Amino acid sequence: MAMAKMTTRKLIDKKQKGTKIVTITSYDYAFAKLVDESKIDLVLVGDSLSMVMLGHRNTLAVTMEEMIHHTKAVARGIANALIVGDMPFLSYKVDLKDAVYNAGRFIQAGAEAVKIEGGTEIFPIVKAMVDADIQVMGHIGLTPQAIYKFGGNLTQGKNAPAAEKLIVDAKNLEKAGVFAIVLECIPWQIAKIISKSVSVPTIGIGAGPYCDGQILVIHDMLGIDTAFKPKFLKYFGNVGAEIRKALAAYKDDVEKGVYPAAEHAYEFPKEELDVVTKWLEDADLDVEAEKLRIKKS
Repeated sequence: MAMAKMTTRKLIDKKQKGTKIVTITSYDYAFAKLVDESKIDLVLVGDSLSMVMLGHRNTLAVTMEEMIHHTKAVARGIANALIVGDMPFLSYKVDLKDAVYNAGRFIQAGAEAVKIEGGTEIFPIVKAMVDADIQVMGHIGLTPQAIYKFGGNLTQGKNAPAAEKLIVDAKNLEKAGVFAIVLECIPWQIAKIISKSVSVPTIGIGAGPYCDGQILVIHDMLGIDTAFKPKFLKYFGNVGAEIRKALAAYKDDVEKGVYPAAEHAYEFPKEELDVVTKWLEDADLDVEAEKLRIKKS
């Protein structure tokens, strides 16, 4: 039976019922189709595509145009999951009017909500987007767009004042109108407190088991590139090794002349082949090529 379309309201209902929310990133049509077939609740077109798909060092380099391009591709592959577009660096904190406009571009591209990073300081941004009928997901803790401010991908909320701020930030995001909050790389005890303190779902990544849901970068959890291995990451597959194995087998078969075999080739009717063979015996191919060019011009 087909899965009913996920909505922000249904996600909140899942929290109220104590049902875990499953989310994942996706950046293209092919992976989006696989994710949707797996009945994942929410798909984030994450700005992590800056590293995963485009090869940059961090999320700061990806542009609005690139994010919109990938959002459109993902939207074509999703029928059931809620699609959230991740707003990139400089797209929402510089000017309030631009923030709402850029969020709207994600919706026009096929997203059903956007995600933005920050705590209490982005209250007016969230409110302006919600007032413009745009659904917003918050993101606190380790916010990758502030990597230079933090000095790296470091765990946040590790002392009492920092933890208290995270709790208050989450409450303010709730009041501003977010439908969910990503909690990234914070102690599990603080994530548990936040999850109990707000009525909207919390989605953890490196925030322990007490969040209302979890998210991982799809390429990471599949084991496509195992060079990146933060503490919170669990490999649910060894896809990278399988891809390399398949490519090596393909290369070997081609070099040995094993592929393509007869079963992979198309047949040409023998009587037609006789006609072509006879034509080749009499034809001057240079002349025939010139005739065709003249005819096409």
